[in-house]
Amino acid sequence: MSSQFNKTMNMADILFLAIGAMLGWGWVVLSGEWISEAGFLGSIIAFAIGGLLVIFIGLTYAELASAIPETGGGFVFVKKAFSPGIAFISGWSVLFGYVSVITFEAVALPTVIDYVIPFEHTGFLWNLAGWDVYLTWVLIGSIGSVVLTSLNYFGVKPAAIMQTVFTIFIVGVGLLLFFGAGFNGEFTQLKPLFSNGVGGTMSVLIMIPFLFVGFDVIPQIAEEVKAPAKMIGRILVISIIASVIFYLLIVFGVATGLTPSQLQTSELATADAMVNLFGSSGFGILLVLGGVAGIITSWNAFIIGGSRILYAMSKNNMIPKWFGFIHPKYKTPTHGIIFLGILAFVAPLLGRPALVWIVDAGGIGVVLGYLLVAFSFLKLRKSEPDLERPYRIKGGKFVGWVAVILSIGFIAIYLPGMPSSLIWPHEWIIVFVWYGIAAILYLTKPKGDEVFERTQSIQSSNE
Repeated sequence: MSSQFNKTMNMADILFLAIGAMLGWGWVVLSGEWISEAGFLGSIIAFAIGGLLVIFIGLTYAELASAIPETGGGFVFVKKAFSPGIAFISGWSVLFGYVSVITFEAVALPTVIDYVIPFEHTGFLWNLAGWDVYLTWVLIGSIGSVVLTSLNYFGVKPAAIMQTVFTIFIVGVGLLLFFGAGFNGEFTQLKPLFSNGVGGTMSVLIMIPFLFVGFDVIPQIAEEVKAPAKMIGRILVISIIASVIFYLLIVFGVATGLTPSQLQTSELATADAMVNLFGSSGFGILLVLGGVAGIITSWNAFIIGGSRILYAMSKNNMIPKWFGFIHPKYKTPTHGIIFLGILAFVAPLLGRPALVWIVDAGGIGVVLGYLLVAFSFLKLRKSEPDLERPYRIKGGKFVGWVAVILSIGFIAIYLPGMPSSLIWPHEWIIVFVWYGIAAILYLTKPKGDEVFERTQSIQSSNE
């Protein structure tokens, strides 16, 4: 069956799409928190361990993306290896992570804009969890959602071009911070190397799945890439390694640019470090503009990826058919794009604290999705050894089991009793509601859909 999508994405497009997705705004706003919580070396270790998880997971995705280059990524891999029900859990879990990022970026935009153009917000709406929500603040995020939704509606190529330009800008700003730290940084400020022991390092570690989920965007759009299947896998791995290195450089730059007391009081530590290192507030604004670019690139990437997950799940009769609509002219899943755009449009109304809960809760969905893909990788290596794998990784069994073990370890971090467990009841309620919706959708789908799925499965195995 021919694809409904146009092959408009080249190798550079997908490389910058994935890197831009992983370099959101966390490197601007959260860096001070990382170093305060874990210390310089504690943060480095957290990113090294987290990066290792993502690289091993990425290797399993890379092989499967080259072997099964279909829209839907991990959802499609799990469906091929296991039952539609398990695939549903996989797709819905990763979508949870995507939605959490999209809604969070809608709140991040007005937060970062405030640093560049500070002004008194007006039109008080309400107070949520101690946070005053103002109309002018909400409008910045909501208008941003309209712009990005529109950009994606009219085709993936315009969104990809914007992604490339903005990602190059982010990397340039990050490298400027690093070189500033190398020449002007105070290396004595790297101490204490550790803060708060293992708990401090784990509090940084829990954020890693959220920061790096962007690589999963590449398999989502595999049908739209005009490149050899082998290159899709290779670029996926390169994008992860490049992003891990970027975050390590940012930690070094901030640690050498701010004293421990400045770290405690700074709202945007990376920007303040940039000001200290270069002695000019203009450099701080330049870095914040890099943060704005990061918000846009990750937001844009997850609209692309999230709408494709919705499309794939719809085409497999797991969620309403409405999400499977492809625009006849623009060849984009416009209904999925509009749906995600609406979520981003209303997200700022919840204020900043509620969105932090959503992000933390969404992280567990991401790691559960990783775990199911890792199991699928192992299962398909055994059940379909003759499946053509253009990007076949060496030591597959070892890589697969390491990905499984690390994924389980990450899931454990979220559980009650752990130093970085999800907050009760707010974050756990979000998790239960999200998977409660999944149960309702799956249990109420027409019986005929299951017959259809089995027929499709039999046909594909006979081909």
